[in-house]
Amino acid sequence: MLRLRLGPADLCRVRFADRLHPVGTAMLACQALYDPEAARTAPGPAAGAATATGRVRSAASVLRHLLPARGRLPDFLTPLDGLESVAAGLEAIRAVPVRRVRAEVTAAYADLAETPLRRRFAEADGETMGLFGRALGTWHDAVLAPHWADLTDVHRHQVAEATGHLAAHGLDGLLNALHPAIRWEAPTLTLTVRTWWSTTVSGTGQGLLLLPSPLAGPHPRVLVEPDRPVLVVYPAPMPRRVEASVADPLGRLLGATRAAVLRRLGGPGRHTTTTLGRAVGISVSSASEHAGALRAAGLVSSVRDGGAVLHRLTPLGAELLGRDDVLPPARA
Repeated sequence: MLRLRLGPADLCRVRFADRLHPVGTAMLACQALYDPEAARTAPGPAAGAATATGRVRSAASVLRHLLPARGRLPDFLTPLDGLESVAAGLEAIRAVPVRRVRAEVTAAYADLAETPLRRRFAEADGETMGLFGRALGTWHDAVLAPHWADLTDVHRHQVAEATGHLAAHGLDGLLNALHPAIRWEAPTLTLTVRTWWSTTVSGTGQGLLLLPSPLAGPHPRVLVEPDRPVLVVYPAPMPRRVEASVADPLGRLLGATRAAVLRRLGGPGRHTTTTLGRAVGISVSSASEHAGALRAAGLVSSVRDGGAVLHRLTPLGAELLGRDDVLPPARA
């Protein structure tokens, strides 16, 4: 049980995270998708994790060995910075002082058997941290990226629903409606978290940042850092329709990530390589590679516009998606 005492400055700055954090979400998913109870809230990604082979399976083995199977993760692995991409999130992790890495990993390993790899990770060994980052990137691109649009939709839906509740019932009503494991009685927010002890902490004066996520696990997660808003991540199940993506015929034809890129290009908006990567949850280089492959297959057209490259569906790409309303190819 965690009791979070919030002051007036915190309550004046209650807000929702505007999007999911690629690395923070991946960290939580590394635990949640291997927990049967938690995996039921995200069946599509859970199926991807369960059926991983080759490089992805090797990456999963590294992550499962280095991270606690359940409970609290080292705080530095779920940074507030680096929202733009997996690469940016990993850069934020690499910027963490070695002393903090050692302290938090050592605490997380209190109940785990010591192994050479865990010892080097706890010592913030550069080579081991690099291995960890590569494994995370591989696992994220294979397991989460194909479902990133669905994960984002869940987040947006939950935020829209919660802000409507705030308008109708005020802050008290909002905080008491977030999740059954969260209870508000001014000035204390009480959260049922997966720890065996109870503690009380004070807010930071920088506000409360709320983040609904299908990959939070069965219990809320809390991150309290000085001079930062208190982050509360709480469970939000994915809709049942996402299960159908596991048997997605377009995904079987193109590969799940490439199919997600193609579908994103079928949506409204101006699609650059950067926005594609952000929308699907992959790196810019990976988005460029997938767009190039789709272009070579005649499904996508690309033109340079200043410093950006614009992509859109061709008539053939639209036909593959079952659409006939695509405009002519983009012009510079």
